[in-house]
Amino acid sequence: MRISDVVRRKGAEVVTVKPDESVERLLAILAEHRIGALVVSEDGETVGGIVSERDVVRHLHRDGPEILQAPVSRIMTADVRTCGPDIPIEELARTMTEHRIRHVPVVVDGRLHGIVSIGDVVKHRIAELQAERDQLVGYIQQ
Repeated sequence: MRISDVVRRKGAEVVTVKPDESVERLLAILAEHRIGALVVSEDGETVGGIVSERDVVRHLHRDGPEILQAPVSRIMTADVRTCGPDIPIEELARTMTEHRIRHVPVVVDGRLHGIVSIGDVVKHRIAELQAERDQLVGYIQQ
């Protein structure tokens, strides 16, 4: 299974935030969409960074509540690991584990095409294992 399969099943819609939006606004968007991270983008198509709930918590602890009025660009990760749609899910799972990241934007020709979370990867791996199990049970019962 490839990343394109995950994106096709979950949908290619990616919620983004502009780098000059406030962290407080970021939190509102995360809550509204019930998600854990946003791609930071000036135009909604290119990846300028990524920011997660964990980034907010770390900066809130370090900098105090005034961080809520700061721009997202102050707390985002600018060096974003991305992937293409044709890589195998297992490869992305390994990358996410090795680098301790939970969200990876999917990019095609420099444009944002989707986002994959570690939860998406686990969900699809469980579905694969269930399908294999069902096939084996069917084979044994023949």
